[in-house]
Amino acid sequence: MKEERYFYVPQAGQRDILPDDEAQHALKVLRLKEGAEIFLMDGDGTFFRAEVTLATNHVCQYHIIETLPQQRPWRGSITIAMAPTKMMERTEWFVEKATEIGVDEIVFLDCRFSERRQIKIPRIEKICIAAMKQSRKAWMPRITDMQDFDTFVKDAHHAHRYIAHCYDGERHDLFHQLASLPDAEKDKDVVVLIGPEGDFSIDEVKTAMQNEFIPVTLGNSRLRTETAALVATHMFSIR
Repeated sequence: MKEERYFYVPQAGQRDILPDDEAQHALKVLRLKEGAEIFLMDGDGTFFRAEVTLATNHVCQYHIIETLPQQRPWRGSITIAMAPTKMMERTEWFVEKATEIGVDEIVFLDCRFSERRQIKIPRIEKICIAAMKQSRKAWMPRITDMQDFDTFVKDAHHAHRYIAHCYDGERHDLFHQLASLPDAEKDKDVVVLIGPEGDFSIDEVKTAMQNEFIPVTLGNSRLRTETAALVATHMFSIR
């Protein structure tokens, strides 16, 4: 069986040369030659079958043979807004796995108890690209840099809004909330807030609820931040 080689090329249908980093992989690692068949993903829902028409030391030019629109495997638009973990590799693990499962946007929140307040967005995007290529996902998640919690919550426009926290009080089961949505509502955008290792502050939970966020639980186990974010992502994808 012939191996399919995928490359991430934003706006692939409007250009004919691989980006520098992808060209280096194609030319230096895979040693592709003119006439080789490749597949391009634009990160916006479309694959392209193409042929290499020029392969030099630094330039890999292609010609599109076939356009292959993809069907989004999940409904609506999924946003995970989470406080990044102190150990960055745990946040990176979440980003990789969420991209493989399918997510539209990942927002990083600056919360009262956050232990990390800076993120290297270019590195996060590289992780997304690698995961997208490996899992053959046609959509590149949007990565949003650190946002102040209160500002994000007050500006949220999502149709369905949830905040996962561990405090006592009335909380709804997130999966049941999603599964019980009327069919037409399942095509609308959703967001869930995931707090830092120390959880959200009480004031943050109150602020979210005042802005129409529904308090939810992700189950009986007390989950790490990155695990909770991934569990929520999976719940969204199968709702």
